[in-house]
Amino acid sequence: MFALVDCNSFYCSCERLFRPDLENQPVVVLSNNDGCIIARSDEAKAIGIKMGAPYFQYKSQINENRVAVFSSNYQLYGELSMRVMDTLRNFVGAEKVEVYSVDEAFLQLAQVPTELLTSIASGLKQRVETWTGIRVSVGIAPTKVLAKLANRLAKKNKQETRGALVLQKPAELEMALRETEIGEVWGIGHQYAEKLRRLGITDALKFSRLPINWVQKNMGGVVGVRLHKELNGIPCIDLKDPLEKKKMIGSSRMFGRPVYELEEIREAVATYLARAAEKLRRQDSAATEIGLYIVAADENKFTYNPKKFSTALRLPKPCSGTNELLTYALPLLPLIYQGKRKYLKAGVQLSGLVPASSLQENLFIHSAENNEVHEPTTKNLMKALDNINFSQGANTIHFGATGLQPTWTMRQDQMSPRYTTSWKDLPQVS
Repeated sequence: MFALVDCNSFYCSCERLFRPDLENQPVVVLSNNDGCIIARSDEAKAIGIKMGAPYFQYKSQINENRVAVFSSNYQLYGELSMRVMDTLRNFVGAEKVEVYSVDEAFLQLAQVPTELLTSIASGLKQRVETWTGIRVSVGIAPTKVLAKLANRLAKKNKQETRGALVLQKPAELEMALRETEIGEVWGIGHQYAEKLRRLGITDALKFSRLPINWVQKNMGGVVGVRLHKELNGIPCIDLKDPLEKKKMIGSSRMFGRPVYELEEIREAVATYLARAAEKLRRQDSAATEIGLYIVAADENKFTYNPKKFSTALRLPKPCSGTNELLTYALPLLPLIYQGKRKYLKAGVQLSGLVPASSLQENLFIHSAENNEVHEPTTKNLMKALDNINFSQGANTIHFGATGLQPTWTMRQDQMSPRYTTSWKDLPQVS
């Protein structure tokens, strides 16, 4: 059996955690640069605010209904996500947890007796909400696809299920499949959903009863067959290694205002590279390739067709130190800078990742150049920098290349305090 634990309106829940006055009030969270609505509380959904809609289109409706609006506070969300995932690991063991996204995780419950699954579901929900303050929904079923489906129904029918639903009996599974519209099945995209609807296959139950040969021929081969089997209670998607490492790490942002000067782009690239390097070290990896890109607005003011300019470099040796990566990356920028155009975005990508604990030296470089002396210094420096920034707040210590008072950073006019990651933002209790 698998469980899927999903945080309810996660970003909105994080904002409410330190603002109890917002309980039962409509809340929305905005995307980068306060552009679009990317999270809504149930109350905000009830008054008709759409997901992904531009913020300016709903401003009057938001003001009329006294909706609380927040800019994205990624440091707060990341910290609270870590607390939720650590709580789940404490409940079932780290090796049985797969963090699927920032707000949801799969749990392996193979050794749990079936008669205890209902109490496990309610226990999981209560543990997470008590320890972290974040409300969650729990779905348990024989496969990951069915667990996703159970979670969706638990969230949809909150009063009936109290946010936790176990599907294991044939009658329960059949009813759940019948109640699930085909486009809501995990793994069926928009085009396949439209194709199935045209054929009269409008819910998950009808899809699960299709001949397996038809599914293989018309639904993407092995992928479609695997989905079909999962809906019929046959596990085909294993729990991934909870510590599985990324193959590529990137960091990018839209600028808060148009940028024209190379120096400002250098600061942005250095900032994004520092973030990517921190993620790289967190998973104990080193990069062998680095890529940069910048995005400029179309010079024709009557069209919107931004241009992307990019370059990449194969590093002479794998590395993870921010200082080393900056040395290689920043000289690449003049190669793609197109003069004083209107630049909208920049980004970096670190790829060709290898374990930092077993780096191979370059056969054609003298041993002294292979950093026999320098490498321990860089490693200790990065360890100290990461520890300080983690404990005292992001960017407590940073490289001068990232700028002292940057003006290009993304717009976050309505950002809440970083309650859990910044000393100056700690909530005060009287």
